[in-house]
Amino acid sequence: MTSIAELKTHGLKLFATGKILPALQLYDAIVAQHPMDYEARLRVADCLAALGQPEDSDRVFRAVAWYTMKSGHPLTALVIAKIIEAAGRPADDLHTGLVMHYGSESALVGNYAARIKLPEPDSTVTAPDLQAGPPDDLLRAAAERAATCTDDFDEYPGALHAMPLLSGLSEEAFRRVLSTIVVRRMADGQLAIREGEPGQSFFLVATGKVRVVDIDGLGRERDLAVLGENAVFGEMALLSSQPRSASVGVVGEADLIELTRESLNSLADELQQVATALHNFTRERLLSNLMARSPLFRPFSKVQQRELLRRFTEHDVAAGTDIIHENDEGRGLFVVLSGELEVFKGEDTALASLRTGDVYGEMALIRGGETSATVLALTPATVLFVGKDYVQRIVRGVPPIKE
Repeated sequence: MTSIAELKTHGLKLFATGKILPALQLYDAIVAQHPMDYEARLRVADCLAALGQPEDSDRVFRAVAWYTMKSGHPLTALVIAKIIEAAGRPADDLHTGLVMHYGSESALVGNYAARIKLPEPDSTVTAPDLQAGPPDDLLRAAAERAATCTDDFDEYPGALHAMPLLSGLSEEAFRRVLSTIVVRRMADGQLAIREGEPGQSFFLVATGKVRVVDIDGLGRERDLAVLGENAVFGEMALLSSQPRSASVGVVGEADLIELTRESLNSLADELQQVATALHNFTRERLLSNLMARSPLFRPFSKVQQRELLRRFTEHDVAAGTDIIHENDEGRGLFVVLSGELEVFKGEDTALASLRTGDVYGEMALIRGGETSATVLALTPATVLFVGKDYVQRIVRGVPPIKE
């Protein structure tokens, strides 16, 4: 016995090196024993397409698209619609299905929603014997299984989670976006965006995971986050016209949906709504990641973390603005949401650069007394702030924070 994760990793390596039949055997074994694993079914369709079986691959792709649409994974259905269109076949039925299930007028989208999860990665599978070679009817059997294995399933959620950003659009705008998006099917280690490059698009994660990293002031790579299905990234550089603040690379494999400036231009009549939603995504993700990884916030309970998140206020500052003045009384805790800041002492001794996710101002609050350095906005920036009275109150209430 082996795990689903191990078989998928092996299948990915076989497929990448052109060994399509053995890869198909592995994915088919997962589908046979775990039919709810739509990612394995999707890879069966990929294998059939690579083996020159367009009708079978199309049938499987469509079956997986409808399953993922109804089970709460619409971004995968959107990826499949683009794959079908790229092969020269119409996917209007899938676009209509997405609008009907996830559009702003859908009765299925609700606050108390659910989605059918993939089987756990460590779920066991009896692996096929690749040394014995593929069965004679592998292509037919794998296609039939992947196309029909959920035909009798009817326990779909009664309410569905909204699609990131898209469910808030009018039906007309939703359809316009569907016609402009680009699907990126990416392998392990490939970069979707690179730190320092101009932002021309943003991304949604449909399947797989991506790793967000940046380079700190000492030239060291720093892990910021790992993002999975439905995550949004790359939006702030696009909206602010600033360079990318981090690099994002694929872990294992991933299907990403890219929305370009063309996509946003197609939404000219609803652009402010989209920009606001993207900004809120960035703010919430940044603060949630900060709470998860920073030692400063680790002593908080989940309830306390949510309360602290609610206390942060947002402020836009112009380039050249002193946010903190050296030797002033500490005013509160700051977090960089976007832009670049510099910390310096005296008139010209630079100490550090601050970028998205960096925290500053806490030491003057915890130690008491005056601030030890000046923090200057080098570019237009947005900072999040919580005042010292609240910070000092929570330090008194949660003593480990001071340590």
